[in-house]
Amino acid sequence: MAAIGPDDDSLPLDDSLSAVQPEVTPAPVSKRELIVVALLVVLADVTIFRGEGYAAYAALFAIAPLLFWTGTPTRKVTFASSLVFLLLALVAARQLWSGSALLTLCGWGLLFAFSMALAGSCPFVLETLVFASQTVRSGFEGLKQYGKVLERRADAQQRRPWMNTGLPAAALLAFGTVFILANPDLVTIVSTRLQIVIDAISDWLSAFSFWEVVFWVAALWVSVGLIRPYVTAAPSVADESRPETPAAEAPLLIAFRNTLLSVIALFAIYLVFEFRTLWFREFPETFFRSGRVHKYAHEGAAWLTMALAMATVVLSLIFRGATLGDPRLPKIRKLAWLWSLENGLLAITVYHRLLIYIGYNGMTRMRVVGLLGISCVVIGFILVVWKIVFNRRFAWLLRRHLLTVALAVLLYALLPLDPMVHRYNVRRVLAGDLAPGVQISVHPITADGYLVLEPLLQSENETIREGIRSMLAERLIQCEQDASLSAESGWSAFQLADDMLLLRLREIRSRLQPFHDNESLRNNARRQFNEFLFQWY
Repeated sequence: MAAIGPDDDSLPLDDSLSAVQPEVTPAPVSKRELIVVALLVVLADVTIFRGEGYAAYAALFAIAPLLFWTGTPTRKVTFASSLVFLLLALVAARQLWSGSALLTLCGWGLLFAFSMALAGSCPFVLETLVFASQTVRSGFEGLKQYGKVLERRADAQQRRPWMNTGLPAAALLAFGTVFILANPDLVTIVSTRLQIVIDAISDWLSAFSFWEVVFWVAALWVSVGLIRPYVTAAPSVADESRPETPAAEAPLLIAFRNTLLSVIALFAIYLVFEFRTLWFREFPETFFRSGRVHKYAHEGAAWLTMALAMATVVLSLIFRGATLGDPRLPKIRKLAWLWSLENGLLAITVYHRLLIYIGYNGMTRMRVVGLLGISCVVIGFILVVWKIVFNRRFAWLLRRHLLTVALAVLLYALLPLDPMVHRYNVRRVLAGDLAPGVQISVHPITADGYLVLEPLLQSENETIREGIRSMLAERLIQCEQDASLSAESGWSAFQLADDMLLLRLREIRSRLQPFHDNESLRNNARRQFNEFLFQWY
């Protein structure tokens, strides 16, 4: 889509000003842009400087992209900008539900990526980092343009008699005051409203500090830099495609061939061993009790993931440079495809080991991290194969590797992990498999995670049932204390998950009452709960 031009009320600038892009005339400054920058500073002050919780960041990540879109002089609708806008909306919703520091960091990265995408660049990870580092220069160049605009407006105002607007305003104020004083009811209404305004201003000034002014300047600088980015060069597909390599024999091709033959043989032997030892068999109880499941399924899966990552690096190093111009390349590629198939089977074995661990004693956040990690490695290996097939440059591979990792981190931050994890564990416990209950016992649980524990109050195991009652009763006490603190902090500390949990726990207060009122009884039930489940840790 073509870029949208500035408003009709734009004020042109002199050609002597520095350009936003090299050798490109900067876009004129419009009244709309100036208003948006002012609103961004206010938004930053309310949500960052004065905000006290994740709801403030939810407001920032929801409103700032709309302001960027409104104020950017030349904005482009692309798939990248639309996708990043959607991701920011998801981040804002998740922050309002149950926020985290990781999610806040992701939101900041997406804001920079959105500004870059609006400028027409594809926001790959490294390019976005460079773009963010140039915000200081972008803000400086933009503020110089704003200064020129304000200087012109000041010159224009000096040529207008101030009385043209000042006298009518003074007349309205004087006669309006007289009319108000002539009506006692109006005096009461106006004085009440005025007192509210005065109190609000007084409260605001009481919390005001010198550092807030410093923050305004920094927010103004960054906002201008993001609305008027200095560098917007977009990597093109042509730059990522490798030019034809002249036909010539590569000096290391024989070494590469022998390397591929060696690893193909090694992987084949290991895969046979893996399938014989860990597949299609029933594991004895001693396998789990002795801790061997941890070494095989946790530590072993990590080592196999490293082997996949090493295979990715080896393939990247082989299929580059002079190798691509060797006439014997098709034979080497056939060996690469065979090794790639073995790597695919190896990836399946890693997933299988993780599933063994999950099947033993349930799900945890770190096991989700493991699944995401091996998935990133698998996608990275697929990207290497794609690079070989379509003759891409290393820059193409690096950009997409980093993008894969960044998206995995964002997915981890967005997912409602504790509800997902403990819904699975609760289902297993209610089905009679008590081992996953240990994950409820030993790991901290977020508010939305507590929301899925209530069904365990119907567990047939008394120790688990009473332990969950003690946990929920203790959480009710904590939620009521947190609610009082949040009320003092204001809207910015609001979390929907906390609010819903408090409401639900109050609804079942009668079932929790003995543990709610008796700390000793509560602690004793929790101790027995922990000791009983620790046998599966």
